[in-house]
Amino acid sequence: MPKHVRLISFLMVCSLWSMPKAVNAQALIPHTLQLDGTKLEKQGLSLAQEAAQLAQFQQVDLALPRARLASQLAPKNDKVWLLLGGLQLQTKEFDGAIASLKKAQSINPKNGDILFALGSANFQQKNYQAAVVNYQDGLKLKPNDPEGLFDLGNAYYLLGKLPDAIAQYDKAVSHDKKFWPAINNIGLINYEQGNTTEAIKRWQSAITLDKQAAEPLLALAVALYTKGDRQQALNFGEAALRIDQRYASLNFLKENLWGDRLLSDTKKFLELPRIQAALQQRENSSAPEQQSTQ
Repeated sequence: MPKHVRLISFLMVCSLWSMPKAVNAQALIPHTLQLDGTKLEKQGLSLAQEAAQLAQFQQVDLALPRARLASQLAPKNDKVWLLLGGLQLQTKEFDGAIASLKKAQSINPKNGDILFALGSANFQQKNYQAAVVNYQDGLKLKPNDPEGLFDLGNAYYLLGKLPDAIAQYDKAVSHDKKFWPAINNIGLINYEQGNTTEAIKRWQSAITLDKQAAEPLLALAVALYTKGDRQQALNFGEAALRIDQRYASLNFLKENLWGDRLLSDTKKFLELPRIQAALQQRENSSAPEQQSTQ
């Protein structure tokens, strides 16, 4: 899971659950001129809720037009603009996303989630220093937000400020003991610094928190293999790729902030005959399913 996308998606969906439900709202408005502003706003909020629900199930193409219309019907609601900006980020409409988020911020300057979303926009455009400023400003409003702390840690990581990154990851875990992505990323830093033993401990801890977390499981497999524990490493590697085959892609791993040392060792690990066989078996088993859906 690309971390900056996963978090912003979660924020966008959850930001709307507290909205009041519209009564007898319609998706279509055949007699706009006969409706007053209050009714239009209720219909806009109803559309926003639909868009948030669609986004939750990754149906962004269906959610986005609803969110656009919602922003026209409820133009003074910061959460609607926040939702629209988040969906635009997912489709990489960065200019539109920033405009929507700035609109949300002008309506409600004290909404920390808007600043986190702006941070994600800058992060995805590799403007990490600007992202740091956005995340820091967001954390002034929501200082105990684990995901905001995690995002700030990621921005520091990519700026090469590793002690600062670890400090933010540790803060995220202090506020949410089960927040395994932060523990996982400390392991990534440990591994790049040559501290394989500590990295292994971190990834083992992350797996304890979520046994279906493919990322720390594969990282652990690679680390164990390089240390000579090959049988256990192969078992873990196969298990990780059964959970999520995307982690067989080095590009995907790089998007998830894997460093050069770990990527190099992972490349060798993925080329092992047993891992290649597992990947081929996985592809063969999924092929009939794909054909049956066509």
